[in-house]
Amino acid sequence: MKTALLPAALLLAATLPAQAAELNVAVELPKLSVAEYHKPYVAVWIEDSNKQVVSNLAVWYDAKMKNNEGEKWLKDMRQWWRKTGRTLTMPVDGVTGATQGPGQHQLNFTVGKAPLNNLESGDYTLRVEAAREVGGREVVDIPFQWPQAKAATFNATGSTELGAVAVSIKP
Repeated sequence: MKTALLPAALLLAATLPAQAAELNVAVELPKLSVAEYHKPYVAVWIEDSNKQVVSNLAVWYDAKMKNNEGEKWLKDMRQWWRKTGRTLTMPVDGVTGATQGPGQHQLNFTVGKAPLNNLESGDYTLRVEAAREVGGREVVDIPFQWPQAKAATFNATGSTELGAVAVSIKP
C-alpha cells in the first residue's frame, strides 16, 4: 500500500509550480526632530550596469492632492525624475503609493510579475531617493547581482532623509 502512494506523491510534487524568486526591499524613514515635518516623497527603482532604469518599484507621493498638485513636487526627487520620472504618466498602477511616515517600510516583489517581469541575469543597483518639503534630499544605492544562488541581503544606510535600506533576494 505504501508503494502505491509514492508514485502519486511524486506526480503531485511534479505538478506544483516551482517557487518564484523574490526581491524584497526594506526602507527606513528616520524620525526627525525638526520644527516643520512633512512626509517625504520616495522613489525606489532598479538600474542595470549601464545605469539604465529597468524597473520602477515604488513612488510614494501625495497623489490625492487637489488638481494633481502632488505631481509637481515629484521633480524634487532629482535623480529619479531625470532618469525615469518625467517620462511616466502618474499615477503608475502598482507602483504609486501614498507618502509614508517614519518607520520601517517593506516592499515585496515576485520575479516574473510586474514590476519585475523581465529581470535578466546581471549586475544591478537598487536606488532609493527621498525628498522632503522644508527638508533635504538623499539617494542611497545598493549594488547587487541577479540571480543569486542562495538567499542574500545587501545593505546601505542614509545619513539624513533615509535610514537603513536593504534588498533581500530569495532564489
